Amino acid sequence: MELVNEENIDELIQAQSHIWNHTFNFIKSMALKSAIQLAIPDTINRHGKPMTLSELALALGVHPTKTHHLYRLMRLLIHSGFFKYTQTHSGQQGYTLTLASRLLLKENNLFDLSPFISMHLEPVLLEPFNHLTAFLQNDDPSAFKTAFGEQAWSYGEQDLGVASVFYEAMASDSLMMGRVVMVKCKNVFEGLKSLVDVGGGTGNMAKAIAETFPSLNCTVLDLPQAVSELKGSNNLSFLGGDMFQSVPPADAILLKWILHDWGDEDCIKILKNCKEAIPRNGKVIIIDIVMGNHENWTETQLLYDMEMMACVSGKERNEKEWAKLFLDSGFTTYKIHNVLGPRALIEVYPFKPNRTELVSSL
Repeated sequence: MELVNEENIDELIQAQSHIWNHTFNFIKSMALKSAIQLAIPDTINRHGKPMTLSELALALGVHPTKTHHLYRLMRLLIHSGFFKYTQTHSGQQGYTLTLASRLLLKENNLFDLSPFISMHLEPVLLEPFNHLTAFLQNDDPSAFKTAFGEQAWSYGEQDLGVASVFYEAMASDSLMMGRVVMVKCKNVFEGLKSLVDVGGGTGNMAKAIAETFPSLNCTVLDLPQAVSELKGSNNLSFLGGDMFQSVPPADAILLKWILHDWGDEDCIKILKNCKEAIPRNGKVIIIDIVMGNHENWTETQLLYDMEMMACVSGKERNEKEWAKLFLDSGFTTYKIHNVLGPRALIEVYPFKPNRTELVSSL
């Protein structure tokens, strides 16, 4: 069969364009990284009105010969949804922010998600993707191990710079997610007297819960080096420990974006320790991706699953895989709240319901 003919020529050109777009998709990420490094969102925000190209170039210190290059960068970022082109009072065209770029503001901003971008575009986290082929042909637990000869967690213990970037990124996510969860899932935490946020880092997630429920005692459990210099408040405290060894007792245990970092065997260890820490009427609260929970988030979920495959030994799980983890860890009941976009909140209970199989409420 001839590949090129009058009937399929347009489809062939479209297929070629599809290949081009996927080949160059990394340029979108690098353009966004450059925008953050140049502080473009904050510069436009400080201007207080649509900012012309010449005004932006001057404020950023762009070399006079590179103004048109800045225009080309901004043109791509507009196409990607991070900025808009709006008419100024003088009739010129000027740049303004979108909701996405407002989430990248460092100044006077409740949420700054730029550390998340900086972390995932660190060379050390990009390099494993150059080793995917070798990883698929050996028995290493991750492409990170193939690239560097050790797992990401042990690498981070030796490279304090990488560890610092990681904690900053997780803290920025928790700052936003804490507020979101208190709006979307506040009822999940009602009636609790104590809660332990396992792997809670700087405590931004726990802080949002503690502020919303002043009578709820919240404890952040993380590695001693992560929490040794952190100070709590009236109903928030920090505790150094290891979730693989034990979890302190509480009415509820929170695992936000923890289990996707680990393989099934390690997840079962963590969940069993959580089960031992809660009473019969207690629960474990998991915030993580449930693959396939909504078609709008499919690409985000698939990409994050590849990140887990390349950089750690974990994975993103569908409901069936989550249910097996819960059952293997000794839990009997779970309830999924698909209200957090690509992620979900899952309540997991140790007590047995009227029937023996796992019950899911979607």
